[in-house]
Amino acid sequence: MIKKLVLVFIAVFAIQSYAQEGSASPYSFYGIGSLKFKGTVENQSMGGIGVYMDSIHVNLKNPASYGGDNLALYNNEGRPVKFSVGGSHSRTTLKSNTSSDKVSSSTFDYIALSIPMGKLGIGVGLIPYTSVGYKLETLNAAGALSDRFRGEGGVNRTYLSAGYKINDNFSVGVDARYNFGKIKNSTIEFLYNNDGALTQYQSRENNISDLSGLSFNLGLSYKKMITDKLELMSSLTYSPKSNLNSRNERYFNTIVIDASGRELIVNTLNANLEARGLKETELTLPSTWSLGAGVGQPRKWFVGAEYTAQKTSDFSNALYASTNTKFEDATTFSLGGFFIPNYNSFSYLSRVVYRAGVRFEKTGLNINNQSIKEFGISFGVGIPVGSLRAFSNANFGVEIGNRGTTNSNLIQENFVNFNLSLSLNDRWFQKQKYD
Repeated sequence: MIKKLVLVFIAVFAIQSYAQEGSASPYSFYGIGSLKFKGTVENQSMGGIGVYMDSIHVNLKNPASYGGDNLALYNNEGRPVKFSVGGSHSRTTLKSNTSSDKVSSSTFDYIALSIPMGKLGIGVGLIPYTSVGYKLETLNAAGALSDRFRGEGGVNRTYLSAGYKINDNFSVGVDARYNFGKIKNSTIEFLYNNDGALTQYQSRENNISDLSGLSFNLGLSYKKMITDKLELMSSLTYSPKSNLNSRNERYFNTIVIDASGRELIVNTLNANLEARGLKETELTLPSTWSLGAGVGQPRKWFVGAEYTAQKTSDFSNALYASTNTKFEDATTFSLGGFFIPNYNSFSYLSRVVYRAGVRFEKTGLNINNQSIKEFGISFGVGIPVGSLRAFSNANFGVEIGNRGTTNSNLIQENFVNFNLSLSLNDRWFQKQKYD
């Protein structure tokens, strides 16, 4: 039954991810798109904190989580192989000083596998890291269409991770990530004749960037029982600054817009980016570090907080210059936790995990001298799936929040994100008891 659920889940979100843009945010116009990855559904349902680690959930924020001890449940001969897949659906209301609109998007968020090897653990997976998806239009003083901006694509990330448990308190880990993706955007500046009617021909500028590059993430975790019942957990991660190679194309179309609004291409002219030194450029992925700590009763409850800082001011993109936009250092503060009535009960409802959290984020984007900030409050549940010994679960989460502001002619996004994941555990390696 679990295998069937996995196949259905993957198929549904694979279709959704190709059928729709991963983002519907106007702010995905800037940089390499809106940050898509915020951890697993379990993390997101607790405000995004990644400090908590256990033996039955994949933690994609700290590679030290892959290390661990064998379980008494498995006769101290192993740990479960962990598989997790997640996706989300977002509904957003875009609001300006003069109007509002509603958009939605559904995306695949991650697929991950964790394989134990004694105190060592190996992880592999795929994560959509950033997403671009927007269609913006501006009006001139006469109320007619002035500009149209469109964009799609984003950066994906595949990774190989290793974590090792040094002793009862400390674990270390490292992620090696290969980042890749394509971003496309187009711009039309509409021209009108003296009578205020659209001219017969319009010009459209198109830009395409193929991105690729390596990055790394280092992790450290610490946990210790501070009383008979209370356990302290803390984590530290650091991602050094790295570069993405960007291979760029730019071309111009002469177009005719028909009665139904379709853009029909008349001819095409390729720009000589090589002569301007823009055929191949480098983008900086800023360095990031996070520090988290929390306390709780094992397999009962946990409350933690996490602070993340990113040197976003280092980001630059020579291909797309904007006088009214700059990047500043980004920060995020998250607070969250969970509660389990009785994890070992035969009662189904007693084994449900209840999660909640809140986050405050300064995104690092500054437009018209306005820092773009984001706020979210989240709730979620983890529902047991399969046998009591498997500890597999389906996780549901919802986050309500906002991004941006209506000041300085900007747009505020009020969003509701619905998240769903399967976290499955199985024992692949078991010693033979009888010949």
